[in-house]
Amino acid sequence: MELSEAETSRASRAYWNSAADEYLSEHGEFLGDDRFIWSPEGVDEESAQLLGPVRGKRILEVGCGGAQCSRWLAGQGAEVVAFDISLEQLRIARQLDARTGIAVRTVAADAVALPYQSSTFDIVCSAFGALPFVADATIALREIARTLKPGGLLVFSVTHPIRWAMPDDPTPAGLRITHSYFDRTPYVEVDDAGTPIYAEHHRTTGDWIRALTTGGFVVDDLLEPEWPAGHDLVWGGWGPDRGRLVPGTAIWSAHKA
Repeated sequence: MELSEAETSRASRAYWNSAADEYLSEHGEFLGDDRFIWSPEGVDEESAQLLGPVRGKRILEVGCGGAQCSRWLAGQGAEVVAFDISLEQLRIARQLDARTGIAVRTVAADAVALPYQSSTFDIVCSAFGALPFVADATIALREIARTLKPGGLLVFSVTHPIRWAMPDDPTPAGLRITHSYFDRTPYVEVDDAGTPIYAEHHRTTGDWIRALTTGGFVVDDLLEPEWPAGHDLVWGGWGPDRGRLVPGTAIWSAHKA
């Protein structure tokens, strides 16, 4: 099923509004209230330092969910704002603000139409937020580039493209190719009336490079985190059995050209 940008936005808003509480209940302990976790592999910004020094920097978090990453950044002395398409996710963010005593400025917005002035931010970051859930990543990346200062940094994590060729199974049984890596048909779930209520879009590694460069960025790095020894988390299709052999996450670093 092919979806327009508007259909994709409606599906994302519907899904994350309905799943916000369940998502926090299932993953909240791992994510923490004020930590910056990039991926199920447990890549933690506190040690990874993918954003570099953040004190005094103006930072935007894209698709912030409960704004855990923004809360950590604020605790490091950054000036942070964040947005999410889901009002229910932002409601949870307010709850976590109250629980931690660290308030983050958030708004409800769509990644393809950012409500921020041009050349505003030093850094834009996103941990599995928004970019996999837009129909045209180039539009969203152009919007991000517009809001960044010249030379500004973008770092974001998404499902590794190779994972789209494999079943959503973290066990050894998932170590097989069941779909064409080159099939860009999005994964879509529909309700009883056939209305899309979840949509996630597949892009190959080359697609991401082209989207970034067309969107106004120079690619600096691609981190494919290995599964750490002793880490036994299972999160959807991520887990130690498969994670030790193939990458589950891609973390892109780029700067505004």
